[in-house]
Amino acid sequence: MSAYSHLQMTSPATTQRTLSTAEQRRAELVEAAVRVFAERGYAAPTTEIAKAAGISQAYLFRLFPTKPDLFAAAYEVASNRMYEAFAQAAAEAKASGEDPLEAMGRAYTDLIRRDREVLLMQIHSYVGAGIDDAARAAVHRCFERLYDLLRRETGASEQEAKQWFAYGMLINVMAAIHADEVDAEWAQVLTQEPEEGDC
Repeated sequence: MSAYSHLQMTSPATTQRTLSTAEQRRAELVEAAVRVFAERGYAAPTTEIAKAAGISQAYLFRLFPTKPDLFAAAYEVASNRMYEAFAQAAAEAKASGEDPLEAMGRAYTDLIRRDREVLLMQIHSYVGAGIDDAARAAVHRCFERLYDLLRRETGASEQEAKQWFAYGMLINVMAAIHADEVDAEWAQVLTQEPEEGDC
């Protein structure tokens, strides 16, 4: 569920409250922004995002006064997908007696293989974070949440956490440049699955 999705609520008369037009449009806009930013990057024009969401550019700016605010909201949706995948993997691993640290690593590899938007939003977020405060703050929040989750669910030391995040960044770069399709030693080495306990 995205950060801008809302649960339906039931009144005492058991009448379900539906999303207001503004709430629904906001959620649809953020999901469209994820798609467009993932494909076009931080520089994606707001006119294209508005078109993808089926609204006018003027209405887009009524919902999100600035483009950085919209990018931050889109990044939050993508990062939530990642967080949920990690949290689920850790819970399942602990329940089955597996190593949650390794399970979370496998979950991430699986996630970016089936959901490239998560990968690309991360890559583009680093550009955005270097340009404006809203994107930077969103990336900081994401790293803080993931770090806290990792330490809490796996018991990883500070050094293990650094290694885990470092390997994740390598995965991001190799996946973004399709290194697994390159027939060269460097690509084969850098895309090789780590030995058990390496990350």
